Amino acid sequence: MIAIDGPSAAGKGTVAHALARKLRWHFLDSGALYRILALAALQRGIPLQQGSQVAALVPDLDIRFDPGDDDRDRIWVNGQDLTTAVRAETAGRQASQIAADPAVRAALLQRQRAFRQAPGLVADGRDMGTVVFPDACLKVFLDASPEERARRRHRQLRMAGIEAKMPALCEEIRERDVRDRNRPHSPLVAAPDAVVLDTTGFPADTVLSRIEALLTGPTDRLPRKAASGETDRKDSV
Repeated sequence: MIAIDGPSAAGKGTVAHALARKLRWHFLDSGALYRILALAALQRGIPLQQGSQVAALVPDLDIRFDPGDDDRDRIWVNGQDLTTAVRAETAGRQASQIAADPAVRAALLQRQRAFRQAPGLVADGRDMGTVVFPDACLKVFLDASPEERARRRHRQLRMAGIEAKMPALCEEIRERDVRDRNRPHSPLVAAPDAVVLDTTGFPADTVLSRIEALLTGPTDRLPRKAASGETDRKDSV
């Protein structure tokens, strides 16, 4: 079990998916589950502020991730391919709204843990190492400056044919960081035993190599920040 957490656009999804493919393990994009649930609520006319009603939809969602032609999976919900809708920026903002609700988080907890199957699982999210899989054999927290993350998101949107303004993206990322880090339930924080990597200025393949090295032995290819309260892991990487 490998848990990879971090803020929006830190690169965790790309790296986690690539690592799962290399290891031939299962992959969990936990953020997609919140996006799917938000979309399902809006399709049924349920306000996102009604956490208990939104959470009640979870048992009725048949969610499947299938390998796609690119570096991301296709997302199927109740037999429909909702990949494009789930990956849209609006879905991300909607997911952030429901993610702070304790009823929603509780409803999705067991659904997320059900992805843990042999031979192994690589899970990316914001509380994989702290709440969902606290016993993960390796916990990594990826971070990057807001400006770097805005550039990455801008590049992704342009590749998808979507125009966006860099200042607006940067401000949106900062606002989401505040929401995620300060929510009362499962806030965005590195686990005490996580390895924290600052990916600013580094391509995804370099970050992937760094994480692979953590599975086999010590290395020091990327700047590293100690997680709050970390002790033993500090000398091992």
